[in-house]
Amino acid sequence: MVTNLSTCHPGDGIGVLNRLPGLAEPLLQIDFERELLQLRQEESWQRETGRSSKTLAKYPDFRIVLILMKSGTLMRQHKAEGRVSLQVLDGRVCVHLADRKVNMSGGHLLVLDCGVLHDVEALEESALLLTISWRREKGDDSESFSSTQRHLDEEAVSRMDDEGGGPDNAVNRHAG
Repeated sequence: MVTNLSTCHPGDGIGVLNRLPGLAEPLLQIDFERELLQLRQEESWQRETGRSSKTLAKYPDFRIVLILMKSGTLMRQHKAEGRVSLQVLDGRVCVHLADRKVNMSGGHLLVLDCGVLHDVEALEESALLLTISWRREKGDDSESFSSTQRHLDEEAVSRMDDEGGGPDNAVNRHAG
């Protein structure tokens, strides 16, 4: 039995986002090396939080955030209502879960189900790619995920973006 929860069409995200619609283009091409160089130039990288982040893609049901963390810094316990993947591009991190610790280094990927509490500790300077995906709800094209999920997860992403290098510093990465 096949269940179709939603239909996705190119460009669906652009109309929903009134802030930085360039992050929801049908095609985004991203140069991690260039983005990481820019993050190291951000004021937030110099602050004591020890991290800087930038939203690279922002669709109603999907986000990609690039995070740069200095050695010894910690993103305190948080969770997302959507599924999350954390990919270490460079460096080493330890993800603290309720029942264990998971050490990861460049080239490793961790996937967490909805609502899993976790801390992320940088064991050395590290570059991470955070992806959050929410389930689209049936028959509701304007609201791709529940308002509660949107609020909780937007708060989490906003806290990361407030550290600097956030979406306001984004440039259109549309490949033409």
